[in-house]
Amino acid sequence: MTGALIIAARRSAVAPKGGGLAHCDIHDLAAPVIQAVLADAGLDGGEVDEVILANALGAGGNPARRAALAAGLPERVAGLSVDRQCCGGLDAVLLARAMVMSGQHDVVIAGGAESYSRRPLRSRTFADGRPAEPYEQAPFTPWPDRDPDMAEAADALGRQLGISRRDQDDWAISSHAEARRWQAHPQVEIVALQGLNRDAFTRDLTPRLCARAPVVTGSITAANMAVAADGAAFCLVVSGQVARRIARQSVRPAIRIVSGATLGGDPTLPGLAPVAAIEKSLRDAALAPTDLTCAEIMEAFAVQAIACQKGAGLARDIVNSDGGGLARGHPVGASGAILAVRLYHRLARQGGAGVAAIAAAGGLGTALVLRPD
Repeated sequence: MTGALIIAARRSAVAPKGGGLAHCDIHDLAAPVIQAVLADAGLDGGEVDEVILANALGAGGNPARRAALAAGLPERVAGLSVDRQCCGGLDAVLLARAMVMSGQHDVVIAGGAESYSRRPLRSRTFADGRPAEPYEQAPFTPWPDRDPDMAEAADALGRQLGISRRDQDDWAISSHAEARRWQAHPQVEIVALQGLNRDAFTRDLTPRLCARAPVVTGSITAANMAVAADGAAFCLVVSGQVARRIARQSVRPAIRIVSGATLGGDPTLPGLAPVAAIEKSLRDAALAPTDLTCAEIMEAFAVQAIACQKGAGLARDIVNSDGGGLARGHPVGASGAILAVRLYHRLARQGGAGVAAIAAAGGLGTALVLRPD
């Protein structure tokens, strides 16, 4: 075993804003998941070199440090918080890979945590003394005319690619149906928090319910876009030396981080950005889309998932085959890490190679390729 490997991966359930995890702060969500990945691997917290935590909606203060302390890790673990919005959770895993492969660290816990329910209220202040101005969406480009509302950008993507509301609703119905089927099995990837051990939003979504869903804009409705949510997810990324030692005492598989990339694209069509990141990651891994056995693509909007699946040439039947973000919700900074956790467990069950990918505001896309060692 060489390079950087994931030897354990866990997440919380995902709950809609104001739901079962609404009373949890970021560190409350993160700490039990961090403790679970260490327990799964049989590692003591004293062996951890770093914790990387993605968070998009918090008020700063280095939530990675708070999570590390809350998890009982040694005080020397400083914690590194990253904000690349929706891409952050996958970027944390890629950053952990870089730290391990460079020889800087041997054991890194990487992922993300987000509390939409406990997010701070944000306001802009002005030097001329005007009253503070509340805002919901942060600016993602310096140009207001190229910094669209995310739902409007998703609708524009659908119009450009000819992806209809019916196409989007069908994808959403499938996402919920697959997630309901998957929930009938033991939820080995989920750490129970606040008594919640299942993704809370998953339901029996029907064409009739989709037809009645409130329209957000154009073809985008409450049924084919993900709900704001709370959740956390982490991967335990280690060097080959540590993985070899763990392998002698654990039945859990070591999954290699083969490649990954974060690339920027057109800020007005952020939903397309993951396509280039997937293509680069597959090239670097010497893989073709047809070589993959599974894929986890973030469904912030159904239209974005459809565009990425088709644009990257991924077979439909390998994408989100246990349901996706539409059936879970979107805890922004944690969503990419949830994809990595889901991919780890799918590969542990079925083998082969897989890709996870996610889009972010500002025209960003991140992809990650994993394969059992």
